[in-house]
Amino acid sequence: MDKRELLIKNCFNSWIEKDSIVFRNSFADDAVYVESWGPAYRNIEHIMAWFNDWNKENHVLQWDIKEFFHFGNICICEWYFKCDCNNVVAGFDGVSIINFNETGKIRLIKEFQSKTPNNYPYERIITRKY
Repeated sequence: MDKRELLIKNCFNSWIEKDSIVFRNSFADDAVYVESWGPAYRNIEHIMAWFNDWNKENHVLQWDIKEFFHFGNICICEWYFKCDCNNVVAGFDGVSIINFNETGKIRLIKEFQSKTPNNYPYERIITRKY
């Protein structure tokens, strides 16, 4: 397994395990983390404060990686995420663009989400010839 893939898997799993040491060791000091719904954290101190605050009352239940795509020092990762946030269980599909620095640590994560389950509105329409 690619070292970067293992680092990402361990980083995602650190949310499930609430393991701040593994999470911290995944990132460069000047890292930036952009959540799928907008908030962004600049530098490891802000990233760690967010990780610790979020994990006080919330729980990641599942974070399954579906596929990796590599482009130089950038990895794109498709995943499924499920959590219990404020006693509401929700899940969604997502993609992360992850940029690594020269030492192999995460320098940037930008997340994007897609609501699940998907719906297929045209499956209810009779197929027509065009």
